[in-house]
Amino acid sequence: MTGNDAVLALMVITALGFDFTNGFHDTGNAMATSIVTGALRPRVAVAVSAVLNLVGAFLSTAVAATIANGLVASGAVTLTVVCAGLTGSILWNLATWYLGIPSSSSHALIGGVIGATVAAAGTSAVKWQGLVSKVIVPAALSPFIAGGVAVVGTLLLRRITREVSERPREHGFRLGQIGSASMVSLAHGTNDAQKTMGVITLALIANGTLAPGAKAPDWVILSCALAIALGTYAGGWRVIRALGKGLVEIAPAQGMAAESASAAVILCSTDFGYSLSTTHVATGSILGSGVGWKGAEVRWQLARRMVTAWLFTLPAAALVGAAAYWTANGIGGTAGVVVVFVVLVLASTAFFVASRYPAVTPENVNAAWTGSVVPEPVKATDEVGS
Repeated sequence: MTGNDAVLALMVITALGFDFTNGFHDTGNAMATSIVTGALRPRVAVAVSAVLNLVGAFLSTAVAATIANGLVASGAVTLTVVCAGLTGSILWNLATWYLGIPSSSSHALIGGVIGATVAAAGTSAVKWQGLVSKVIVPAALSPFIAGGVAVVGTLLLRRITREVSERPREHGFRLGQIGSASMVSLAHGTNDAQKTMGVITLALIANGTLAPGAKAPDWVILSCALAIALGTYAGGWRVIRALGKGLVEIAPAQGMAAESASAAVILCSTDFGYSLSTTHVATGSILGSGVGWKGAEVRWQLARRMVTAWLFTLPAAALVGAAAYWTANGIGGTAGVVVVFVVLVLASTAFFVASRYPAVTPENVNAAWTGSVVPEPVKATDEVGS
């Protein structure tokens, strides 16, 4: 194996590692509301979401094409640039997951790649018009669009079912949630799995393995689909808890409205090839369902914390991606990429170990919200939602 082959192999491993973190970081986008209302048990919910993410990854490649050809000049991209960009995105994903902040995996990926590209080739290598039209504008608009759809949906559901007695109404909404949450998972697969496909394709083009403008090969599609599905099944319980318990106390009708709004917005964006943040969409939908439900408590302080993280995602991931590139390039050759990869593995391990003390698990994810993503210790007499 040549040095270039080794770097390519490390790049693919790193990309699939990002896809795995994308899966567990964003599971809550689809399943948080179904878990908190009891429509699905936590482990069943992540299993269903994983399967549908896997299926969704095969349904479209429009977003992959945007990532591969629409954001940076392919001539400025090298395998080292891609590895450095992925490092920035993974570390931001892990940091926000550890803190229980539903930030955008999509923007972390794009920010990391752009930061590494600028460090390597300057600002002229970035297709700024594509970045603004395909990433920044959808990021700014999507939470409001999804929130508006969720408000209307929640109001309509309340009006349509106001004459129905409480027990059959709640049961019906829980069944509806299973369908709407499944649609979000399918939509998430069609959008988020494509981003890693696009990055690997970008690297293969940079390496000369594929011609400029080529589509993602079948093995790339399959491996990315499997990676995001496995990550989803791992369950990002910290983010699930923040979305499900932290923003709004969610009733089944709200959950169904929020999930339906999310699925509609994500599927529309995928069709147009927009690299949308499913986190922004899901958060906007949940907030919208709270606004549209009379008497619901919306915790705006936590929402502001999330929005602050969104604003920092692109630049923070870009800075880490640039730093990773400068480190790898300073050492030089395959050795530089290996050093960055080892640092990434060590940092990732540290995050996972720290998250165990204390841990958020399927058993305590539905514990009463106390202002912290980590629940209070469960006493023997406490009842925790399934």
